Amino acid sequence: MALTLEHINTAPVAEAAAQLDGLYEHSPWIAEAALAQRPFRSLPHLKHAMARIVHDAGCEAQLALIRAHPELAGKAMVSQALTAESTNEQNKAGLANCSPQEFEKIQAFNAAYTAKFGFPFILAVRGPRGTGLLRQEIIATFERRLANHPDFELAESLRNIHRIVELRLNDKFGVEPRLGHQVWDWQEELGAFSDPGYKEQGQLTVTYLTDAHRAAAGMIERTMLGSGFDEVNIDAVGNVVGRYKARPHPSPLPEGEGEREGEGVKTLMTGSHYDTVRNGGKYDGRLGIFTPIACVGELARTGTRLPFHFEVIAFAEEEGQRYKATFLGSGALIGQFNPAWMDQKDADGISMREAMQHAGLPATLEAIRALQRQPSDYLGFVEVHIEQGPVLNELDIPLGIVTSINGGVRYVCEVSGMASHAGTTPMNRRRDAAVAVAELALYVEQRAARDGDSVGTIGILNVPGGSINVVPGRCQFTLDLRAPNDAQRDALVSDVLAKLDAICERRGVAHTVEETMRAAAAPSAPDWQQRWESAVDSLGVPLYRMPSGAGHDAMKLHEVMPQAMLFVRGQNSGISHNPLESTTSDDIELAVQAFQHLLNQLATEH
Repeated sequence: MALTLEHINTAPVAEAAAQLDGLYEHSPWIAEAALAQRPFRSLPHLKHAMARIVHDAGCEAQLALIRAHPELAGKAMVSQALTAESTNEQNKAGLANCSPQEFEKIQAFNAAYTAKFGFPFILAVRGPRGTGLLRQEIIATFERRLANHPDFELAESLRNIHRIVELRLNDKFGVEPRLGHQVWDWQEELGAFSDPGYKEQGQLTVTYLTDAHRAAAGMIERTMLGSGFDEVNIDAVGNVVGRYKARPHPSPLPEGEGEREGEGVKTLMTGSHYDTVRNGGKYDGRLGIFTPIACVGELARTGTRLPFHFEVIAFAEEEGQRYKATFLGSGALIGQFNPAWMDQKDADGISMREAMQHAGLPATLEAIRALQRQPSDYLGFVEVHIEQGPVLNELDIPLGIVTSINGGVRYVCEVSGMASHAGTTPMNRRRDAAVAVAELALYVEQRAARDGDSVGTIGILNVPGGSINVVPGRCQFTLDLRAPNDAQRDALVSDVLAKLDAICERRGVAHTVEETMRAAAAPSAPDWQQRWESAVDSLGVPLYRMPSGAGHDAMKLHEVMPQAMLFVRGQNSGISHNPLESTTSDDIELAVQAFQHLLNQLATEH
């Protein structure tokens, strides 16, 4: 019989601790210490409490916990000395069925890993869906993590232990993240479509209006229809638009005014993009499409209608990969489609107009302009998105409340000094362009860190025609400066550019600066941020507020209506724009539940 949270909250400490035994390998002290924090509001609350016990226990206790775990496919498995929980997990991953070559490789990795780090390799082998990783995935992860820094690998081992515990908790309490699994499976299905040249290499790349992009749109369209949406269509720029209509108004219409179903009823808009960067991940954007689709599926399954229309949009383009037209999909809805984009050509010489025609879209400005929404018809815009960073992962918190989408400015710059002989030019006589930029790079790092939540990056640094024995006379570089609000961003920009002036003046070099992009910050609307906070709090999950360093479709909708975002923790230290981008079906389940709570709360308000 499955455990209940009520039993854990009310049973004597010794009994409750016995029921939680086996969660942390040979380490019952963690659950025992966490029980001092009863009552727990939810299983995620219990899991987080135990994770904080481990965090606060210190390095020696953490190392002891890691060392209490067996090696993967190691001596304990061969001698059948594993705990029942570890046996189940390694069997689910097929480690008991390794080929001789696989077993030999894992043993070699075990030896190398232990020699480097001083503790065994820990991996939640049941994986992000809980059904088990493939042996090839385990071996690839093992090999990749062998290159990590010891401090990072210690933290990564603990994160994997907490994931193992989460799955063991699910087993003990008979919990199945049904909707999380559904969304996870949809994203796997969508991830099968990839552009030629990438698909053959097992890489995910879906750029605007390619055949893979159109196939992805078709899959999303079918998923919406199968989930109970009333209307689904692909619009003039390739957005997939699903609409779940509000319940009929209870008041009869005046005689003679005919049927005006839904007239005067406002709409909540949500969604995200389904295009990807080249060799990207499966969750960037796409998580924000399938999470609300799952919500509509539950509404339709139970025959529930909301007092407002619910519009879910899979935006066709956000990344600007095939054409320089970033935020094309969401921008078209607010009247920001640049006609000049139609004549842009991709790397193969195909214009956007031709791509639209090939995709069966109208390819006319009139059809695109007709997509513009009337802000007065909308309650607002909300978006769920994978975090794309390490913060939630490091804090062991599954959901984050976005306070603002950072405003940013980008520059293309060049410093010009004097190229000279590297052997004959004394150090105090040099006009070294690259060293001037290196000095600036260190200042950008220090100045952005001073704010706490600003970021600054020199992403490209190039010495044209450089030579090993020549003092650099030119150095080209970029600047990307971001902050949660425009005033903070502008102060950062002012200080960095002033420092560039001062460095160049002192070093006797010249410089040029060209602004290439400026985006205003998009603070979350306070009432919508509060709705997300209420939703997360209802799950017993700790509230964590954070800015978004990346841009999102919500930035565009922010220009015409209130918006707020919810972040979902990523695995693999939150890496994104990378094939390792991932999250778990348990965290997705929490995101779906939070969205459902937001819809229910909004329904009571209206």
